[in-house]
Amino acid sequence: MHGHPLAALGGLAALLALTAGPAASPSPLADARMAEAAPKRPNVLFIYMDDHAAQTIGAYGSRFGPTPNIDSLAAEGMLFRNAFCTNSICAPARAVVLTGKHSHLNGVPDNGSTFDGAQETFPKALQAAGYRTAMIGKWHLRSTPTGFDHYEVLRGQGPYYNPVLLTPDGQQRHRGYTTEVITKRALAFLEEAASGEEPWLLMYQHKAPHRNWQPGPSEVGLFDDIEFPEPPTLFDDYATRNPGAASQEMSIATHLRDEYDLKLAPPPGLDEEQLATWKAAYDPRNEAFFADPPEGDARTRWNYQRYTKDYMRCIHGVDRQVGRVLEALERLELEDDTLVIYTSDQGFYLGEHGWYDKRWMYEESLRFPLIARWPGVIAPGSESTALVQNLDFAATFLELAGVPEAMSTQGESLVPLLEGTTPLTWRKDLYYRYYEVGEHAVPPHFGVRTETHKLIHFPDTGFTELFDLTTDPLEVHSVADDPEQQSLRGRLEARLRELAEEVGDELPPEEPN
Repeated sequence: MHGHPLAALGGLAALLALTAGPAASPSPLADARMAEAAPKRPNVLFIYMDDHAAQTIGAYGSRFGPTPNIDSLAAEGMLFRNAFCTNSICAPARAVVLTGKHSHLNGVPDNGSTFDGAQETFPKALQAAGYRTAMIGKWHLRSTPTGFDHYEVLRGQGPYYNPVLLTPDGQQRHRGYTTEVITKRALAFLEEAASGEEPWLLMYQHKAPHRNWQPGPSEVGLFDDIEFPEPPTLFDDYATRNPGAASQEMSIATHLRDEYDLKLAPPPGLDEEQLATWKAAYDPRNEAFFADPPEGDARTRWNYQRYTKDYMRCIHGVDRQVGRVLEALERLELEDDTLVIYTSDQGFYLGEHGWYDKRWMYEESLRFPLIARWPGVIAPGSESTALVQNLDFAATFLELAGVPEAMSTQGESLVPLLEGTTPLTWRKDLYYRYYEVGEHAVPPHFGVRTETHKLIHFPDTGFTELFDLTTDPLEVHSVADDPEQQSLRGRLEARLRELAEEVGDELPPEEPN
């Protein structure tokens, strides 16, 4: 904790103990300060993206270039190198964040499930503790949001243009680009919240950059003269991997749809002005394509460029809106009292293994971006390499609100990490399980990731993969059948069963090879 902003006050943990009431266990230093006024509990701005891959953020070393406003959060706060989801798909990830519990306990193992709003969630706990709570943007849990004083949420997945937002007062139709509309509504909440005395939670949740990656009017012309670098596994042959890796339906080469994904025709739902802007950007590109259509590997490369450019156009649209929100925090004098979290429901593939989408336990979809800023508390430019999960948000926010015992969770509070200390008892491995059978034909699987290795099991085929992440970070060579790795494989298989038992999950019966 060299030079940590709170070092002179005994650290964040001691300060939080003053706000926690009878459930807290104050340190001796905290006891000595009991006569002092308790510090103000922080506001929480939770910026939650949909399918935002960490490898597309400048602060994470993006091959696509900088993302200035998101990067500024990392420069002024903490970047987490090893943040992982428990189930890499939209609705389950959201349910895990709200409850701090794995999918088998929160009732949302797949996108077809409906979230039970009657169960414990951290917004409800913060609301009961005196926080003003709001949800604005993508909800995607089928049920009506609960635990929020105010909500404006997209209907289902929602469109990229001219969205309908569901509110307690009914549906409200908005004209404009959805990323900008959501930001406008979030800014309205901040303006109101700034005039109040109570702390607040704002879950500011974007649709972008979810499929089909429609950029906004301000971004449609970006990257026209740029060729993005290809990942080394764009033409992966899936040797040594499970059979589903080759038979999946999320290939850039063959599964992106010409009109829907690749924009070879304008999208529906645009008004006259929006359509004119769109056609001005895409018609010349499309005319060049139709004049000389690429084939074979050249078509795969064309698909890759079109897909990644549209994806990154969406990201730059978000980055610009994040900048507006950060400016508002400063203007409204909320910056110093607000913990800002920038994160996503899961990661995404930008051509790695030849794919788009998520679901797999491989790094690009297992890992999500996580950046935290809290001036005067989190050391600027700091990093954490601890293994953290989306399970941990609920416990973190409960502790910051001074009510760590308000609900049960399976996660760990990130507070020690935010103050620059990794407890000796911090997790050394984590549990993952993907359930969904359907879209993209990704087989169900579960596994364990340690700091250096990953074991993944596919129960439908009995296939097991084992990767040494230190020597094979791209995960292209499973060593599960290597005679020299059988001892390690056995230990990880045993640990996987232990983790399943620890989290209360029942693994499916084993199928023979």
